[in-house]
Amino acid sequence: MGSFDLPHTSSFKGGSERFLRNVFENILKTYLTMNPTAKTIWELVQSVDNEKICYDHFTFQTLKVEGYGIDSLSSFFMDYGYKIGDGLDFPTKKLRVLTFSPPDVYVPDDGHGLGNGPLPRPVISELLVDELSLESQEIIRKYLKPEGGKQAVISSTLGSLIWEKPTSSDFNQLAKESEFAAWVLIHGYTMNHLAFSVHRLKHRFSDINCIKEYLEEKEFELNSDGGVLKVSKDGLLLQVSSISERLEVKFADGVTETIPASYIEFTQRMVLPEFKDLPHDQIEEFHRRDGFDLENAKNILESARFTTDV
Repeated sequence: MGSFDLPHTSSFKGGSERFLRNVFENILKTYLTMNPTAKTIWELVQSVDNEKICYDHFTFQTLKVEGYGIDSLSSFFMDYGYKIGDGLDFPTKKLRVLTFSPPDVYVPDDGHGLGNGPLPRPVISELLVDELSLESQEIIRKYLKPEGGKQAVISSTLGSLIWEKPTSSDFNQLAKESEFAAWVLIHGYTMNHLAFSVHRLKHRFSDINCIKEYLEEKEFELNSDGGVLKVSKDGLLLQVSSISERLEVKFADGVTETIPASYIEFTQRMVLPEFKDLPHDQIEEFHRRDGFDLENAKNILESARFTTDV
């Protein structure tokens, strides 16, 4: 089944809501363990005004080959009631992206985090491997064995590669054509980034401009492609992201290099014009701008870009 031929409806047949939330908790724990700067920002946001956080989306990157593409992860989420949302295409990067809308679950007024807060939207991208050069395809297929993609969710929760760790020469050769491919080859299904739901914050950080200023004051490096504050064409989707930190990795051939890891994002969804007169305490998530913006997304993709020496 192709990644864009997935069924558009799903029942909550995978198991309990608690199990789903536990999977998200472990994906988050792995991401924070592997990305110290993201963890620092995650902790700082909660430390100011004792803020209670919620998540807008969790983003993953995959390779469309031998069952390792979008559907290697999406099938799990759809078993828990997620439905296909927006799709985005990036032809120059040979990427496709699908977003998934969460099932309806009860969220108390004080619900937050992954324990009892709103469920995050999974955002899953895939690289169209067949459109790469034969040399790059051969490198990828050398590592990704048939049937391995079935373990994608386990890989994401553990932060462990399904395939063998690549050599530095394969990694660097692949990065020359596709930094996305090289990132996935070394990081696998580890979450690429998470996004806070800014409009659900209760205190001063409920304004994304305050978050931007705070992070700049703390001297965190922010993605400035398209401006540090990225605004959709309709003005209703505001996003800020950090630049991915660089971590030392030892490759299979014993070579150690410093490479991009993951990053963190903040997303503010504004109230749709037709609901602008609603009292604040009556505004629900469906009253706000949904989906994503192509230009914003293209710029945010650069948060994990490689330097010229890779």
